[in-house]
Amino acid sequence: MQVAFFTFNPFSENTYVLYDHTGECVIIDPGCYNEAERKRLTTFIEKEKLKPVLLLNTHCHIDHVCGNQFVVHKYQIPLAIHQGELPVLHYAPQAGLMWGFTIDKSPEPTVFYEHGDKVQFGESELNVLYTPGHSPASISFYNPADAFVIAGDVLFRGSIGRTDLPGGSYRTLLNSIVTQLLPLADAVKVFSGHGAPTTIGEERRHNPFLQ
Repeated sequence: MQVAFFTFNPFSENTYVLYDHTGECVIIDPGCYNEAERKRLTTFIEKEKLKPVLLLNTHCHIDHVCGNQFVVHKYQIPLAIHQGELPVLHYAPQAGLMWGFTIDKSPEPTVFYEHGDKVQFGESELNVLYTPGHSPASISFYNPADAFVIAGDVLFRGSIGRTDLPGGSYRTLLNSIVTQLLPLADAVKVFSGHGAPTTIGEERRHNPFLQ
């Protein structure tokens, strides 16, 4: 599986496109906020001759969902989240106004994932991990075959997600990291919602929040 990512919007959020040799792809956390950012995303998809089949949100904070409407309407694909994120998704436009950040209302999700579910596209598969704490019901997407995890805002290089937003919990977040992410192999690459990729081993050894 190939992983492409783009850093979008004033929050420097990472948007991911995952695809394999079949050309089918999933888009994760579309943060494309303006026409130029939307063009970057669609140009890549067109250049690689990809067929989007599903939109995934790791969680529903404004910087991760501001491109939901565009992506769903552009590619006519379903939106998938954890059901526990629905209140966050519905509140996103109002939350955006508090930051001076106007976003389109997201389409309603039609697919809901729980811990242990599989996301399948092309000839690829992602395991759904339930990783709340930064948000009420954040999920991460783990690919054992290619040893990577899309972790949203749960774990960063040298840091962890903030827990001072509604529905956040420091204790819950640490539990999610310790029980769901740290058991993965050291070599597993971590693609986060902000910043550069890291590995499980690097964070296990050096992340100050996990010592």
